[in-house]
Amino acid sequence: MSAIRGAARGAGSIGRRGGDPPKLVALRSKAGVALLATTVLASAVGILAASVVNVAIPAIGRDQGSGVSGLQWVLTGYLVTVVALMPLSGALADRLGRRRVLAAGLVVMLVGSALCAVAPTIAALIAARITQGVGGAMVVPSSLALLVGTLRASDRARGIGVWSGLATSSSAVGLCVGGWLVDHATWRAVFLLDVPLIVAGLAVLRRVPDTSDESEPRSLDAPGAVLAVFGLGALIYALGEGPSQGWGHAPIVASAVVGVVSLVALVATERRLRAPMIRISLFRSGQFDAINVTTFLFDGAAAAVAYLVILQCELRLGYSAAQAGEALIPASAVFLVIAPLSGRLVARVGARWLMVAGMVCVAGAFVWLSRAQPGDRYMQAILPGAVLWGLGLGVSVTPLTAAVLAAVRDVDLGEASAINDTASRIGGVIAVAIAPALIGWGGGRSLADALVRGFEPAMIAMGGLCIAGAVLTAVLVSDERTVGPQPCPASEDPTLPPRGPNSRAAS
Repeated sequence: MSAIRGAARGAGSIGRRGGDPPKLVALRSKAGVALLATTVLASAVGILAASVVNVAIPAIGRDQGSGVSGLQWVLTGYLVTVVALMPLSGALADRLGRRRVLAAGLVVMLVGSALCAVAPTIAALIAARITQGVGGAMVVPSSLALLVGTLRASDRARGIGVWSGLATSSSAVGLCVGGWLVDHATWRAVFLLDVPLIVAGLAVLRRVPDTSDESEPRSLDAPGAVLAVFGLGALIYALGEGPSQGWGHAPIVASAVVGVVSLVALVATERRLRAPMIRISLFRSGQFDAINVTTFLFDGAAAAVAYLVILQCELRLGYSAAQAGEALIPASAVFLVIAPLSGRLVARVGARWLMVAGMVCVAGAFVWLSRAQPGDRYMQAILPGAVLWGLGLGVSVTPLTAAVLAAVRDVDLGEASAINDTASRIGGVIAVAIAPALIGWGGGRSLADALVRGFEPAMIAMGGLCIAGAVLTAVLVSDERTVGPQPCPASEDPTLPPRGPNSRAAS
């Protein structure tokens, strides 16, 4: 979902810029095909780095003898780094050239992946994952910006649609292949899955013209980026370690204080800057705030559940790593079918009740999946929940984009979508970080033992977060535009509608 949100971010940003520069290419030209191939490969690399490690966690824990903290940072080290550095990397891409920053990011991810594959200790693996995150922070914003900023206006919508469909499918394929590698080779091979994609992406990238917005360079908000890194990293450390070490333990308290103070300082810093990476003024809209809180809850719950279901499948239901990776493929398939259809319904019935219906469906899916126990058949225990999950996502994601973009002026569409994307990513990072506490993992208990009693209540709690998001939506979100209509600049891309109801789920 975060990849699809990136599409909205890129589309909104390009819509505000000037006319087509000379380097723009047609989608069906050789340069256009190379551009699409490069950005799909680059996005797939970022998605794989974030998701495929889920199927390898049990094997990593057995091989490295790692406890709760080490395995959690294998998961979250990459995610935290991407979230914290992505705004700064986006600014660098606009200043230095998107192709150049994308190439550098792919090279850094290649190095990080190789280091992950040969890491001798859990500490070395965490450091390598953070290295991957540095590369991912450069790849995520620059790949889509390069796609939308290089295609001619008439091909952008089609290009985003093809890109999002292919990039999104890489997660399901990666989980299947990654699981097979864990079963038949080693967990280390999982981190090499993206190597051929990186090499191919770098090779094709040479055929793509570079673009950058030299007339309106973004601020290099280094203080904001540093505060974001310290704030998110320290807070997530406290949330992840607090349940096992004790909330009164001095390092946990100190980490929590550093995290909160850094994030408060980040808000103060962004208020003072003329061109901050986060525009605080956008949060004056009550609807905008409500939707971002809903996104934080909803997407955070989804990230935690994807992690927990794979663990339950591997450690308690007797699935192989490959089978665990395949278990949720129906959710992705249903989402890809339903999401474009829900975009057509937004104009007829409005965004609010579609969002509510979708979130309630997802909550029901989590409750269904929570009851999966050893001895249950896949067709009864997992498949119905996976299908219902995909249905709920497909119904809710596109209306959510329409609602968040309806809460701001046309000239703020890019920043609004970027903030919503960030809320989604932060929700996922924090939810995965606290997942061990939710199942009671720690205090010498094995992960499998913790799942015996902790899986069902944790899943129901995640369903509760979805219901909370649905209630917030029903009460605080309006189907009407909450800001006055703004005149559309003559240079705005006519293929990008002001409210962009299909931009989030272009696939």
